Amino acid sequence: MRAKVRTASAKEGVGGEGSRAGRESGSGRNDGDATARGSLARRAASTLRPMLSLAELERAARAVDASLRGARLERALQRDACELELELAGGAAPPAERGTLVLSCRPGAARVAWRTARAPAPPAPPPFAQYLRAHLGGARLAGARVRDGDRVLALDFDAREGRVQLVLQLLGPRSNVYVLDASDRLVLSLRPLEETRRDLAGGAPWRPPASAPPRAGEDRFAQVEGAALLAAIEAHYAAAAEEAERGALRRRLETALRRQREAIARKARVLAEDVAAAQRAAELGRLGELLKGALGSVPPRASEARVRDWATGEEVAIPLDPALSPSANLEQLFKRQRKAERQALRARQEEGALAARREAAERLEAELAALGDEALARRAAEPDLARLLERYAPAPAPARATSSATARAPRARGIPDVPTRLQPKRYRSSAGLEIWVGKSDEGNDFLTTRLARGRDLFFHVEGAPGSHVVLRTEGRDDPPSESVLEACELAVHFSSAKRAGRAAVHVAAIKDVSKPKGAKPGLVHVHRGRTIQLRRDPARLERILTARLDT
Repeated sequence: MRAKVRTASAKEGVGGEGSRAGRESGSGRNDGDATARGSLARRAASTLRPMLSLAELERAARAVDASLRGARLERALQRDACELELELAGGAAPPAERGTLVLSCRPGAARVAWRTARAPAPPAPPPFAQYLRAHLGGARLAGARVRDGDRVLALDFDAREGRVQLVLQLLGPRSNVYVLDASDRLVLSLRPLEETRRDLAGGAPWRPPASAPPRAGEDRFAQVEGAALLAAIEAHYAAAAEEAERGALRRRLETALRRQREAIARKARVLAEDVAAAQRAAELGRLGELLKGALGSVPPRASEARVRDWATGEEVAIPLDPALSPSANLEQLFKRQRKAERQALRARQEEGALAARREAAERLEAELAALGDEALARRAAEPDLARLLERYAPAPAPARATSSATARAPRARGIPDVPTRLQPKRYRSSAGLEIWVGKSDEGNDFLTTRLARGRDLFFHVEGAPGSHVVLRTEGRDDPPSESVLEACELAVHFSSAKRAGRAAVHVAAIKDVSKPKGAKPGLVHVHRGRTIQLRRDPARLERILTARLDT
């Protein structure tokens, strides 16, 4: 697959890693540096404990059945893509403290539990929760059981439409929550089937996975009996989640502080180059004075003037622009001198501000290294540190609660159904935006002319055949710079220049990209835009390649 792009705009270099703005902003940072200063570098033990064992799930199912059998489902809440909460009223022996029954299929923390902490419901329920409210609202819980001899919890509800099962399957990273009808056929899944059970299909009979049933495993809650077991499970995983969040915050801070140091160092190098402009200014002024004294002897359209420097006795060659008159060349020399002097003056002034910035960064590192977890979390919420994190280590976007109709193939977000052969590869950037990559000439054509929208950004490597790449900006005029660089990495990776250490990537708003009449698929005309001189970063490329959404 080789797609061509014809660009009409000049190379700008604005915001690129090869430009001054790129050098100062930190857009060329090296994410592969794993070393961080101070005690912030200590690694928190923040991984979640394993999901419930079969022995634990069997006891939890008995606890749900004993305490909540006969309860009425008042409301289903879905706060993200992996967790469901059921508000149940009544029951045989409901827990003493009011709460919700949690069905979580979050990888590493899949469980059934009882949660007493209250959080506001999302303003608009996602499709899965909408379905439960429409079809199971007011239904009675007829019982809870483990089915298929596996880590599969079935909640049987007597609804208006008959018996409906809400099934939680604990399957490691492929855990999911399913709705089965009275005929044991699959109706809906919380997570897409492509992420969990490709062997299932909407409307088809439910079947357990082909793997052998698990062993009973350890019961970490053996000392807890009855309904208290469900609360103990939630407390266990809530504590692990808090520990994971603390570890993630420390790692984000380490990254932000390291990247800030790198940005300050790059800025210092730029200023050093600008200070050196003072020497150029002095030389330009000397040449101007020499040319001024010999101006009458310089012929028109000369490319060089040779004049005697009476201070040294040497003959000096002064380059000239033949298109300009001798007097215009003289004015150009003095103009360049004044520009170099201003550049050097600004650099000297900025050096003081940069030194203060470096000292402030060092004080901040020392302050954060001395803080405990709780104090660090409070400090991270303060405006100055929140801005630092947002700039240098933005938090990954939370998983979205999306439609989970199981009979459909995955669809690109916000677009109509697309034929499989034209579906782009889809990646999620570190800031949560989607990046689409064409798979063929026809796919490039469809992506650029049909799928992308006005403020989306188009990427293509200059002078190298390859895929069209589109960054979905979600209407933003200023997408995060790291997302832009990740899209550049993908554009180079899926081009004939994939082995290059540096590459020029043209970026333009999709509204400025058009297909010439009668052109072959994949050939487009770019009217405006800018060129980013990308310095390749293997760590950045690996990170975005592993964030593919449609595998």
